[in-house]
Amino acid sequence: MRHSKVINHLGRTSSHRKAMLSNMAASLIIHKRITTTTAKAKALRTFVEPLITKSKEDSTHSRRIVFSYLKDKSAVAELFRDISPKIAERPGGYTRILKIGNRLGDNADMCILELVDYNEAMLGGGAVKTKTTRRRRAPKKKDVAAASEAKTPKAAKVKEEEPVTKTEENETGSVSEE
Repeated sequence: MRHSKVINHLGRTSSHRKAMLSNMAASLIIHKRITTTTAKAKALRTFVEPLITKSKEDSTHSRRIVFSYLKDKSAVAELFRDISPKIAERPGGYTRILKIGNRLGDNADMCILELVDYNEAMLGGGAVKTKTTRRRRAPKKKDVAAASEAKTPKAAKVKEEEPVTKTEENETGSVSEE
C-alpha cells in the first residue's frame, strides 16, 4: 500500500533526483519555460514554487538558501532580480503545466512547464494590433501629372551642372579638348 508515500521518486536515486530537479529549476528560471514529462513537471512544481516564494524577501539569508537548492549563481540572480518583483503580489501558483501530447519515441506524456507571469499569449498582451488602412481610390490623373512635373526640373538642373567641355579623339588615339 502507498500510505504516506508523497514524493514521486521518478525511478532515480535521491542524489540523482535532487540534481535533476535543481538543473530543471535553474533552466525554468532562466528560460521561463521548459518542455518535459508530466511526472517531472509535477515534481518540479513542488520543488521550485517554495524557492520563488522565498525570493520575495531579498536578503542574504534567503539568497543563500535558494542557492543551496539551485547551485547556479546566474539562476539565483535572475530569480531575485527579475522574477521576484514581477510576482511580488501573487499569493502562490507561480507555474503552469500545459499538456502537449505524447512523445514519439516512448509515448511519454509531455507538457510545457512555464512561469505564469511570463506567458504573453495567455496574458493577452502578446498580439499587438497593426493599424489597418482603408482602401482609397487611385490618385487622379492631374495629381500624377503634377508629381511627374515636380521631378523633371531636378533632373534638368543636374544636366545643366555638368561641364560643357567637348572632347574629341584624334586619329592617333590621343584626346584633345576644344
